[in-house]
Amino acid sequence: MRNLAAPAFPDAAPADAPTEAAPLDAPADAPAPADADSEIVVLGFGQTRQVQTVTAADLERLTPGTSPLKAIAKLPGVNFQSADAFGAYEWSTRISLRGFNQNQLGFTLDGVPLGDMSYGNVNGLHISRAAISENLAATTVAQGAGALGTASTSNLGGTIQFTSRAPSDAFDLVGSGTWGSNDTVRAFVRADSGDIGGGLKGYVSYGFLTTDKWKGFGVQRQHQVNAKLVKDLGDRGSITGFVNFSDRRENDYQDLSLDIISRRGLTADNISNDYPLALRIGKIYQNNAAIAAYQAANNGSTGGFTPPWAGVGYTYPAGFGSVDDAYYDAAGVRRDWLGGVTFDARLTDALSLVSTAYYHKNKGQGSWITPYAATPAGAPDGNGGAIGAASPLSFRTTEYAIERAGNLTRLALQTGANRLELGGWYESNTFRQARRFYGMTDTATPNRNARDFQSDPFFTQWDGKYDTETVQYHVADTLDLGRLTLSGGWKGMKVTNRANLLTGSLVAGAIEARDWFLPQAGLVFRLGDGFLGGGAEVFASYTENMRAFVSSATTGPFATTQAGFNGIRSTLKPETSKTAEGGVRVRTGGLQLSAVGYYVDFANRLLSFSNGAGIIGNPPTLNNAGDVESYGAEVAASWRVFRPLTLFASYSYNKATYQDDVVNAAGTVLSPTAGRTVVDTPRHMAKGEVVYDDGRFFARAGGDYMSRRYFNYLNDRSVGDRLLVDASIGYRLTGVGGVLEGLAIEGSVTNLTDRDYISTIGTNGYTASGDNQTLLAGAPRQWFVTLRRGF
Repeated sequence: MRNLAAPAFPDAAPADAPTEAAPLDAPADAPAPADADSEIVVLGFGQTRQVQTVTAADLERLTPGTSPLKAIAKLPGVNFQSADAFGAYEWSTRISLRGFNQNQLGFTLDGVPLGDMSYGNVNGLHISRAAISENLAATTVAQGAGALGTASTSNLGGTIQFTSRAPSDAFDLVGSGTWGSNDTVRAFVRADSGDIGGGLKGYVSYGFLTTDKWKGFGVQRQHQVNAKLVKDLGDRGSITGFVNFSDRRENDYQDLSLDIISRRGLTADNISNDYPLALRIGKIYQNNAAIAAYQAANNGSTGGFTPPWAGVGYTYPAGFGSVDDAYYDAAGVRRDWLGGVTFDARLTDALSLVSTAYYHKNKGQGSWITPYAATPAGAPDGNGGAIGAASPLSFRTTEYAIERAGNLTRLALQTGANRLELGGWYESNTFRQARRFYGMTDTATPNRNARDFQSDPFFTQWDGKYDTETVQYHVADTLDLGRLTLSGGWKGMKVTNRANLLTGSLVAGAIEARDWFLPQAGLVFRLGDGFLGGGAEVFASYTENMRAFVSSATTGPFATTQAGFNGIRSTLKPETSKTAEGGVRVRTGGLQLSAVGYYVDFANRLLSFSNGAGIIGNPPTLNNAGDVESYGAEVAASWRVFRPLTLFASYSYNKATYQDDVVNAAGTVLSPTAGRTVVDTPRHMAKGEVVYDDGRFFARAGGDYMSRRYFNYLNDRSVGDRLLVDASIGYRLTGVGGVLEGLAIEGSVTNLTDRDYISTIGTNGYTASGDNQTLLAGAPRQWFVTLRRGF
């Protein structure tokens, strides 16, 4: 179910490689250590803050097409949820760090901003569309704060930086094919040109995925193309260009509540295989709504009442308690183009310049075939004709169009032990959003497919244009004193949001978030290689961040009435965070250890007060709702027992609580939230993994435990703890030469124990108390077989 009218800001609390990792203010797209591919996780040695990197070698151990977000789910402090086995179904995908939810984090690909990667993203796109997973070289997680130069206006609680692979020096052709549960077919091929002369090399790749939903009826399908070209200029630097394309179309799973689960089970879903039943339910709902309105207007009398749909009555079919138990269908369609050019110039031995220009164009629709709005006779049928008779259903869309361009430039001066960096980021983004209704017929079969881009609406409820201008700069300095490294600096930003009404009753106006001084400071002190028989270091950091407002009709300060916006525009404050953390890392032999403690003060929490059922689309009101306090600890360990066998484990503890009650303008308590646990924030998470790889035989098994999570602010409804287990096993040919060299076959299983569980919570936002249709069931046990070469 698509609920783009849900609260705009779901509550959140702040929220060993043989070589050193990049310093605090290294480029946002700094690669992992060169030899990190032999490690499961690089634990961030040399960093002044909590940082870990997962490399391509680790992603390759998962089923092809798996989201890189699922690969980092094992890291401490990372809460990742998805209703599908691949972790790529966008409506269900959620990731949080230390309790900060997804739209309060920062995401980049090779430094290019991806926005907050939320569903209905207004200023970016999800990583599952931005790049094919096989083309990612590393994913780096900073749980507390990203580097100063990170191109993000939402990174209150950390950053996730994706780095794409460079073209190979030699010609190569690699590929894979996967088949498995629910008629899943996944294919990937990449052709590397190798160096064709003068340092010019590149690759082009294609990825395809189609899979039936694991319950209900529908398909999730995606086509992707990635291309990259690099010109090596020797000592002078390099020029890199890339173009990525994605076309993704996916039928939705039905959002659930505890009540629906108790009556219909976790396998309850939309009734996309039974259009006549959907029509009947819609007619019954509209009969009930009509008679209720008639009684209200006639002192409870029904005398003279005629139902709009005669002959169907007022009682829902057996197994259905309300119109919201199941809809006919819903889907999301997205088409994206993302491209950029990076100039990496070494101006002198000490002075370097890196400048990236990028462009992103998106077209999208979130669709819902709704019983809440009927189709009138005469509406366009989508096939060049007109609908002859009225229907109880209509096809509602929320339509998107993004066109944004920007530049990131960084100038670095290395003088002895000191590295000074100056950088800036500018982006201009035009976001178009509309709510439209398209005609559905009252016939045995539907006249529209939810996975198609729709045309010929019979009604446009609203249409708005939103312009966002972002200006950000940073100054960073790193001083290497041998055993002690000091880092510090600040960034400043101004984000101006403008709303322009085109159709309907949307808000028009402007609002700005600005702070020219957001400091960071950190240190790392190396205790010496003799400590504990290896290397050890202590680190500490302090960071301040701000999250800009969002320009949209369905999220942020514009997602209300004109009067509501006029009332908050001069008093609304952007969310801010102050994060302090410190810890220790130890490396001895094949063992890496990391332990960190942190404290976060999250201020000016933004909360949308919903008006009516979320999916209906009534405008919410955005307000500052107080502060959140969060503190916790994280431990991670990686142990290479011997060359083929590696163990990894992590544990995190997080206590995040609201510090204030929610009150109205008059000071009356609306919701006594003070002292309550922040929604979707498990207190305990523990993850573990065993990996064996001797060059021919390879296997992996991983477990992921998460404690109870609340899905309302007063903590009277929750989903229980769960433990998920995934496993894979395979064999590759080595030493045979020719095209068979490196050929591998692999079998993998997700949710090995076939656990019934709730995966994502908060898909339709959060309420103060009670139940809410905002849950998604996790996928059952699924298996896949892959044949691949070149990985």
